[in-house]
Amino acid sequence: MYRYFYDCEFIEDGTTIDLVSIGVVDEHGREFYAVSTEFDESKAIPWVRHNVLDKLPSPADPAWQARKTIRDDLYEFLVDPVRGVTGGRIELWAWYGAYDHVALAQLWGAMPALPRAIPRMTKDLKQMWDELGRPDLPKAPKDQHSALADARHNLARWNTMAKLRTKDLSGW
Repeated sequence: MYRYFYDCEFIEDGTTIDLVSIGVVDEHGREFYAVSTEFDESKAIPWVRHNVLDKLPSPADPAWQARKTIRDDLYEFLVDPVRGVTGGRIELWAWYGAYDHVALAQLWGAMPALPRAIPRMTKDLKQMWDELGRPDLPKAPKDQHSALADARHNLARWNTMAKLRTKDLSGW
């Protein structure tokens, strides 16, 4: 089992979830971060403008990439055979994972285009937290709403909850 913890920032208008940025960390400290050059900033509500867009790196930062590049680099990060992941099971984890999963999956277009090596669902840390009785978790980072900071926070949440959980976590 190879677990990834991630977060997506996006613009959502009731019809479309438009990826702004994605941050992913694994249990071993590897990190991935990218900002899309293709989202429509004009559709962002004020909350997204203030809490997400205003905190993005400068457009000159190499994190800014076309969706196709994000998709290809993310796939390599998730299933790179050099790291022994291909052939093994991957788990994706996020806080309110349904939205994040849609934003991630849309990098490949329609859901059937999602590569087989990538899970068809994201496991939800919020649900795990509820099941455990809502224990105290690490405080949100100061740079909250940066996809990479939130992905790191998701790993910290997981580590806290994993210590509290008495039964096998592989069922999650």
